[in-house]
This record gives sequence, structure tokens and C-alpha cells, in this order.
Amino acid sequence: MNPVLSHKCFGGLLTVHDHDSAVTNCTMRFAVYSPPQAETEAVPVLWYLSGLTCTWQNVNEKAGIQRYAAEHGIMVVFPDTSPRGDDVADDAAYDLGQGAGFYLTATEEPWARHFRMDRYVVDELPGLIADMFPKADMDRQGITGHSMGGHGALTLHLKHPERYRSVSAFAPIVAPTQVPWGEKAFSTYLGPDRTVWNDYDATKLVARRRTDAHILIDQGGSDQFLAEQLRPELFAEACRHAGQKLTLNMREGYDHSYYFVGTFLAEHFAHHGVTLKG
Repeated sequence: MNPVLSHKCFGGLLTVHDHDSAVTNCTMRFAVYSPPQAETEAVPVLWYLSGLTCTWQNVNEKAGIQRYAAEHGIMVVFPDTSPRGDDVADDAAYDLGQGAGFYLTATEEPWARHFRMDRYVVDELPGLIADMFPKADMDRQGITGHSMGGHGALTLHLKHPERYRSVSAFAPIVAPTQVPWGEKAFSTYLGPDRTVWNDYDATKLVARRRTDAHILIDQGGSDQFLAEQLRPELFAEACRHAGQKLTLNMREGYDHSYYFVGTFLAEHFAHHGVTLKG
């Protein structure tokens, strides 16, 4: 485990770390924001999953997320969006390869050796967080994310509701088996059998089994990807049929950017705080 950098902000500390991952077979980088409350007491843990092309940096530098984590006394973990390195398979397109892990376990070559981001987030990284941050209360975890990370947050919650007790998403890819981003990634990483794809599709997963959580989604009404790639109405309809509690806020005039994310972060932290600190 190698420390990379640290920044004091809002009374807490943002730290960045490199480590050799046994799951992804490469060096991985992640960040953690420890709120000031973690100096004296155990605090809940919120996982923030980022979107296509992003790393731990984007939401930290563009959305002011540390302010809300400090106000609510919640530790935030920021994994990377994919394995990276010279030996890791990649693609010239922004929506495939490094930066585009889609929080799944790839089964097709050359991706299968490294692209296991769901296992990394669920199985490996939590153990490191528990060891490195003794004030992280791993019995109180929530998950959120933006775009591809929103897809990851919803699917990982629906698969592990006992682990991620609270869940929210910003402009998530809710039905990847039915939109170009997902069809391209899933056919490449998982192969042609579309029944396998359903295990990574929130709209399909919630139809199988609803959870006790109240899912919060914010979606910009002027998002350039709304009609073709995001399609929140499909997930809303699946939740209605399944009896899954959902609040879907359509935010008129907002786009897909971190200006949008930063505007509504306070409401998402309050949402998670109700469950994780209630």
C-alpha cells in the first residue's frame, strides 16, 4: 500500500493510495475522504462510483463533495472506474477499456484477466478500507454514483442489499442491455449471450427482487444522453411493478455534468444519512 497524496479540507482529510490488486491483477488507485468526526468516533461509509473516463479526482475537484461528507460525518470511498496500466487491455474509444470498467466481471478475452471491477469494489477494497481506517463503520455502508457509476451503484445495491443499506444515483445508466453504451460494453466484456447481461442491468435486477431501501435518483432534464443512453422511465416502470420504493427527480434544465451533480449532492447525503445515521 503506497500513499500518493493527501489534502486537508473541511476539517477532514482526503487521502489517495496505490496498491497491488489481486482481483484486477494490476496496480489500483483509490481515494478516501475521512470527515473530521472520524478522529473521535466510528462513521458510516459511502461508496462513490464514478462514470466513463473518470477517476477518483473528478467529483472531488469539481463538485465539493467533501463539504457534505464533513457536515454529515460520513466517510466516502472513491474507487477507480477500471483497471489501468501498460499491460491492461484498452480501446481507443472513451466508452470501452480503461476508464470504462462498467462494474462487472469480464469473461471475454483480453478483458477477463483485469476487468473485475464489481469483485474489486465488493470483495477486495472493503477489506483494505477496514484495515487502514479503523473508524470506518463497515456495518453502515451506502453507495452512490454518476452515469456509469450510477449503474454500478444500483446494480451492486440490488445484488447486495444487506451490504449497501442506502443507495442513490445521478443520471444512471439504468437499462444497459437496452442502450448503445451497455450493448457495446456488455457484448465486448461478456460475450453474445444476452441472458448473462441481465445480471448487470438494474432494470432487470429489480424485477427479480426488490429491496427494502428507498432508491433516490436525480436526472437532468437537459442531459444530452437522456433519451438514447439513460432512459430512467424504464427503471421507474420496473420499480413500480416490483413494489420498489423509488424517488426519481427530473431536474429541468440540468445536464450530465458535475455542475448537475454538485447541485444535488446535499440532498443525496441527507438521503444516505437518514438510513446510515438514523
